[in-house]
Amino acid sequence: MPEGDILRRTAHRLDEALTGRPVVAAELRWPDAAGAHLDGVTVTGTESYGKHLFTHFDDGRTLHTHLRMEGSWRLERTGSAAAARAARSPWVRALLTTPSWTTVGHRLGMLDLVATAQAPTLIAHLGPDVLADDFPARGLPVALARLREHPRTPIAEALLDQTRAAGFGTIYMAESLFARRIWPWTPVEEIDDLASLVMTGRVLMLRSVDSDSPTATGETVRGATTRVHGRRGRPCRRCATPVREGTAGRPPTERPVFWCPRCQPEPEQQPAAETE
Repeated sequence: MPEGDILRRTAHRLDEALTGRPVVAAELRWPDAAGAHLDGVTVTGTESYGKHLFTHFDDGRTLHTHLRMEGSWRLERTGSAAAARAARSPWVRALLTTPSWTTVGHRLGMLDLVATAQAPTLIAHLGPDVLADDFPARGLPVALARLREHPRTPIAEALLDQTRAAGFGTIYMAESLFARRIWPWTPVEEIDDLASLVMTGRVLMLRSVDSDSPTATGETVRGATTRVHGRRGRPCRRCATPVREGTAGRPPTERPVFWCPRCQPEPEQQPAAETE
């Protein structure tokens, strides 16, 4: 599932392509919004919150979308063959066309068209957005308090809970825990510096947002964009120990967890000598 960095990157691209431009054609292929008329409205901006996107219009409405596991927003030049092909795809759920760009919502997992004033209610249950500009000052204390509400929850599971902090997914959960050398099933109450862990995830995601392509490491070469995520059985990039895979949560919503057993030992074990 796309994580906070991907949503922020997507919001930036949509914002640059659409903001200040009139919608000359639109189609929402979603049961609750199929009859909506958006032709003639002007886009006033697109923003992300955790794993959610909000595109605002000057008529007081907002389009809310969520990518779920496979969704994406793509940009095609208006009038191009690629835009025409996209319009014919059975997987497209939204089309917003301006004189220059056609934005294509492909395999979207959620779509709502609501009054802009009501948009915040769609995410009222979520924790603070880890990538929000004011997160360090205002969001972090709230996120920490919510994480600590269930002290015995394994930290990997807690970080994936969007009601505590919005934006973490399996990639940045695993990469943040690896960076802080924390065993993924350590209870929340046993994390010595929970704030540093959460802020590590924020730093990694922001670096990805600023990169030419998504990356949790700062490297963009294929196979080098993560330290442990998706690397089961491959050598840890710090100590060469084979990376392992476990699970966080319970069926049917369990999620994969990747970790290095040497760099992230169980709390009762003594860390082995490090090899850089």
